[in-house]
Amino acid sequence: MIEVLVVDDDFRIAEINAAYVARVPGFHVVAKAHHAAQALAMLERGGIDLVLLDHYLPDETGLSLVRRMRQHGHLADVIMVTAARDIATVQTAMRYGALQYLVKPFAFPALRVKLEAYAQLRRTLDDAEEAGQDQVDRIFGTLRTAATAAPLPKGHSAPTAELIRRVLSAAASPLSAHEVAERSGLSRSTAQRYLKRLEESGRLSLTLRYGETGRPEHRYAWAAR
Repeated sequence: MIEVLVVDDDFRIAEINAAYVARVPGFHVVAKAHHAAQALAMLERGGIDLVLLDHYLPDETGLSLVRRMRQHGHLADVIMVTAARDIATVQTAMRYGALQYLVKPFAFPALRVKLEAYAQLRRTLDDAEEAGQDQVDRIFGTLRTAATAAPLPKGHSAPTAELIRRVLSAAASPLSAHEVAERSGLSRSTAQRYLKRLEESGRLSLTLRYGETGRPEHRYAWAAR
């Protein structure tokens, strides 16, 4: 198993990302952290192979944490999972050795592709003692796997999916299934069915909104690609 530490200042996002990781075979979430200091303390205990790391943390940036990890001798791999889109941050992440960079918001398939590519990289490295140029090219090429959205499943029409896309794209914030149904003129059951399939195929990003009581409300946004 690949042991994963999920680091995000928003505990709800951390829960979602941890749930995503748990859906990928071969990965196990060891712990979740919401501050850099907490994450560093967990790394000190050992046993962590991969860190899913947000950049915007309350006590320091994620990239600063990566630098301190290396200074302390922690060799866990890092995948940045953040809303930071500026090129300076992306370049610094590369220079500090982040293996992947995933921009929020994203849907489960986008993270799954990154994790599967990482697992393939580990298998490739584990199977080799020395590497010729062809092997080196394969190692570096493993992490350039492109994420592609899966096609719509049978029984789902492209015009209905396009209608939902227009509704979500025009919205100023994520919408619930009920709100999508109202704005599109679809029944709530149809809206829910399409939203679920579109999220699974990577076209939508899912967030949870917690009220004072009851189950969290699922809210959807169109995932830009």
